[in-house]
Amino acid sequence: MALMATIRAQLSRFLSRTLTRPGFIAFNGSIRRPEAPPVHRNFSSSAAAAAVLPQREPMGVKEYEDYRRSLYGDITHKALLVDAAGTLLAPSQPMAQIYREIGEKYGVQYSEAEILNRYRRAYAQPWGKSRLRYVNDGRPFWQYIVSSSTGCSDAQYFEEVYNYYTTDKAWHLCDPEAEKVFMALRKAGVKLAVVSNFDTRLRPLLRALNCEHWFDAVAVSAEVEAEKPNPTIFVKACELLGIKPEEAVHVGDDRRNDVWGARDAGCDAWLWGSDVYSFKEVARRIGVQV
Repeated sequence: MALMATIRAQLSRFLSRTLTRPGFIAFNGSIRRPEAPPVHRNFSSSAAAAAVLPQREPMGVKEYEDYRRSLYGDITHKALLVDAAGTLLAPSQPMAQIYREIGEKYGVQYSEAEILNRYRRAYAQPWGKSRLRYVNDGRPFWQYIVSSSTGCSDAQYFEEVYNYYTTDKAWHLCDPEAEKVFMALRKAGVKLAVVSNFDTRLRPLLRALNCEHWFDAVAVSAEVEAEKPNPTIFVKACELLGIKPEEAVHVGDDRRNDVWGARDAGCDAWLWGSDVYSFKEVARRIGVQV
């Protein structure tokens, strides 16, 4: 009885701190915070995200672990879900530099600082042309972003920028040991999936980087028709892997989209660059030595 009372007290404290927090995604999906630029999302940067998202006190690790244990017991992670841009992948050059360099021959005259500021303002505006920003190939949304950022509406300029971000020249792996770690995880029986707010260029991009075959499934928001932090995309990834959400841990670099969204779906979640800093550390926490 004393143990149950302790668990109930811990759960009560946890719920009062998180579910009433402004912008937390309630279990029925009814509470949403205005969407902000994703970190490193195609043409974004961590600075852009920081400029929009207010800083919030992270919940205590032990408190969260106690909460999960009260719900699910001691569950072994059977699957690893990984965010794409900002966690698995990173842009090789700053977005504003690419916009300016490609745009010079099309008459773009803004400095990189001006392009970045205009990008932030454009991304912060509500996108009213569709329910999701990334619909199919995402062209309408990115045409708006590129033209707003640079003042150039030339169709050929947009296509050159858009296609650049589908090549291995535009991106690199955040962790050079990723392949070795993922192969060790798969050998140990851990299933792997990418879960990303991205348009349909993600699969060709993963193939260009020769890493698509590392994963058992890829859940792309443009295909699933749900964007993080909506828990639907995490649930879909787990369905593709044939596991329950509570058996998966998601790793991503955005606290709202990746951590809160995954936890709302029932998954465990670790923040890249705070809870974990490398995929080797992720594997160790799952219980696989590399």
